Amino acid sequence: MTVALAVAMVFGGPATRSPEAATDPLEALLLQSFPATMTAPLVPLTALDGRSFTLAELRGKVVFLNFWATWCIPCRQEMPALDNLYRTYRDRGFVVLAVNFKESARDVRSFVDQTGVTFPTVLDPEGAVSRALKVRGLPVSFLVGRDGTLQWKAIGSRDWDGPDGRAYLHELLRPPKS
Repeated sequence: MTVALAVAMVFGGPATRSPEAATDPLEALLLQSFPATMTAPLVPLTALDGRSFTLAELRGKVVFLNFWATWCIPCRQEMPALDNLYRTYRDRGFVVLAVNFKESARDVRSFVDQTGVTFPTVLDPEGAVSRALKVRGLPVSFLVGRDGTLQWKAIGSRDWDGPDGRAYLHELLRPPKS
């Protein structure tokens, strides 16, 4: 394990790859796949505007679930990159869904207004969504495939808008060959 990776794992800094790391963007982003197919939990989600829905309503889209809090510095740092990806790929069926951990709607709305992020934000005031996915720290992200299954998780922040993140999403969201 490289020193940078060990520091990132302990302190929640961005995961970076060493020059000798694999060139596969999925590997470079240090994503953890699941040993078996898992369907995303169907816990109710409440958007900032009060609308309730479940992940099942987003089937057919690729959903990037990002668990965060306003007090989490690495969470705050990755927000602009996530917003850039959302703006770039939303027309191709990509949704960034930011799940706020146990904060008030007022605090979350204030943060969203200050930062100008455009992706959907949902509240998890009791931690039900976090418990369903066994979130133990922040930030943590999951990718839900078009079929509603969990594809991977990433503990800690990443350079999601960097070359590896964009290469991965570009390939993942490529239109099917006819």
